[in-house]
Amino acid sequence: MLLFPNINPYVPLLGPYQIDLLGRHVGPIGVRWYALAYIAGITLGWRYCVRLVKTPALWGARAPTATPTQLDDLVLWLTLGTVVGGRLGSMLFYNSHELLTHPLVTFEIWNGGMSFHGGMIGVATAIVLFSRANKIDMLRLGDLVAPCVPFGLFLARIANFINGELWGRVTDVPWGMVFCNRTILNAYHTCEAGTHPRHPSQLYEAALEGIVLFLILRWATHRAKWLERQGALTGLFLACYAVFRIALENVREPDLWMPKFPLGLTMGMILSIPMFLVGVWLIWRALKRPIEVSSPA
Repeated sequence: MLLFPNINPYVPLLGPYQIDLLGRHVGPIGVRWYALAYIAGITLGWRYCVRLVKTPALWGARAPTATPTQLDDLVLWLTLGTVVGGRLGSMLFYNSHELLTHPLVTFEIWNGGMSFHGGMIGVATAIVLFSRANKIDMLRLGDLVAPCVPFGLFLARIANFINGELWGRVTDVPWGMVFCNRTILNAYHTCEAGTHPRHPSQLYEAALEGIVLFLILRWATHRAKWLERQGALTGLFLACYAVFRIALENVREPDLWMPKFPLGLTMGMILSIPMFLVGVWLIWRALKRPIEVSSPA
């Protein structure tokens, strides 16, 4: 049995702070490792994306989907899609009652709450809008973005671990971890984990959704040359993430306020099943169609 390390979720000297705004208590507010994880993940993904388009050997007879200048613009669209979609998805999928009764809670970002599936919908929306505005093939732009996402997924899951949130189910494995052993910094992070050892599911997710998924997509871009096949990388990302998420939901503790779904399903599983089906269909479609040749952008 291990004890959860007493890590301050706020960057030293940068929080937490309490603020009184027009007589209303706001906070705690500060710079969290979680926020830095988002910034670092987006930055690393952006630079990796630029490197992909600057490597002609990956594109075969095709021209790169976008130029580095276009990617510089795209990163802002994707950032907005990630943050807005992630927050709205968290409220809609996991806190719908609170969203209906107290919609302003959506803006209380200091209380946390981001959803991968909501962020994915936000990113997909940003890709659709950007591709239309710049006359770029939507699926091929998704293929370019997909290999870059694991950077953010890995760092976000590490930040979840630092926050001591999204822990796993009770277990007797030797590496089971007790998450209830530190001073809680705000009302959102309560000591609901109890004193029983639990799976450190955040680290499992960091390994599968971050490292393993990156390696799979790296094989697809650099070995299989799937950047030439429209929709293949988008499909591979969707299918692999869905498989990993569904598997990990079996060791991840569902939120206490969530309803009991039939067949032992969780909200994460329910949202991932359509991802898997769409992903498999995109892979099948991409491998069935001949590779198209394009002129330089």
